[in-house]
Amino acid sequence: MVQLPAVETSENIFSDYVYFSSYSDSWLMHVKKYVEMVVQRFQYNEKSLVLEIASNDGYLLQYFKAFAIPVLGIEPAKNVAKEAVKAGIPTVTEFFGVDLAQSLIKEGKRADLLIGNNVLAHVPDLNDFVKGMKIVLNQQGVITMEFPHLMCLVNDNQFDTIYHEHFSYFSFSTVERVFLEHGLRVFDVEELPTHGGSLRIYACHIEDESKPESINVKKLKEDELRSGYQDLDIYLSFKDKVKATKYDILEFLVRHKRDNKSIVGYGAPAKGNTLLNYCGIRTDFISFTVDRSPHKQNLLLPGTHIPVYSPDKIKETKPDIVVILPWNLKDEIMEQLSYIHGWGGQFVTFIPRVQIQK
Repeated sequence: MVQLPAVETSENIFSDYVYFSSYSDSWLMHVKKYVEMVVQRFQYNEKSLVLEIASNDGYLLQYFKAFAIPVLGIEPAKNVAKEAVKAGIPTVTEFFGVDLAQSLIKEGKRADLLIGNNVLAHVPDLNDFVKGMKIVLNQQGVITMEFPHLMCLVNDNQFDTIYHEHFSYFSFSTVERVFLEHGLRVFDVEELPTHGGSLRIYACHIEDESKPESINVKKLKEDELRSGYQDLDIYLSFKDKVKATKYDILEFLVRHKRDNKSIVGYGAPAKGNTLLNYCGIRTDFISFTVDRSPHKQNLLLPGTHIPVYSPDKIKETKPDIVVILPWNLKDEIMEQLSYIHGWGGQFVTFIPRVQIQK
């Protein structure tokens, strides 16, 4: 179990939020495929209730709505929840836990499918959160949760995904133990490419014998054990890899600035702020960054004070190098900005290592 100390409250982080899921085309495609798959696998219909925790702007629930399946979103960020309601997605603007779960069942709302994408890591009180899921889940209900896999974070040197918004970093074995502690059984797991390597777990009530355990569960636990993720050594050696990457990033930037190359960023993700601040990169190296989300434009990145503009700024300034900060979306971004090759521009990513993208 890998955790950060809670130096900032979830209320301060999430009550007013600038991340809107609908601005990533590849993420929308990912969740659309998920909805089609899960509806077919578990035969959800107009009598089912799909409940999503951290439902953001309704990016996912809109696809269940298209199947005429009743939905309810739970999203604590008022500014983001407002966009979901505008799109016709009923949304409760509260943090999820035991208290909210009990309120929902008093209103007769029990989830046939309970979804949480990239929320488990954001929860400061993990036990209250999982206990709440146990309460609100229907007798034969299914939970699916997606979260970045700790094994990918360490193996691929993804230190930039460590920031105060993420309180925990999960191996599969840890999640399985936490769920069992609260009477929930993980019966299947999938390894996904999203966010640099994620897991999607499927869980049900421990009393529900209708869902046999998949071979994937045993296989992944064995993989983690064999790779040393139950031992401290692999975690203690992580810092040396991170330092080496920092030196490589700074050497790359210094070399190209000495050659009078203009360097800008693409994206204003939280992971980018970890990387830039840790490496001490400011406007002397990266003049500005751009982002598709209007909610981030005309602001400054925290700590580094690098300005954020619309992507049109890249067409105007024709930089030599574009550093892709949300490297997990590099294919989507390179396709959107393919025009930079017209003036000889290059794309670069820094994780897991400095790499010029072709």
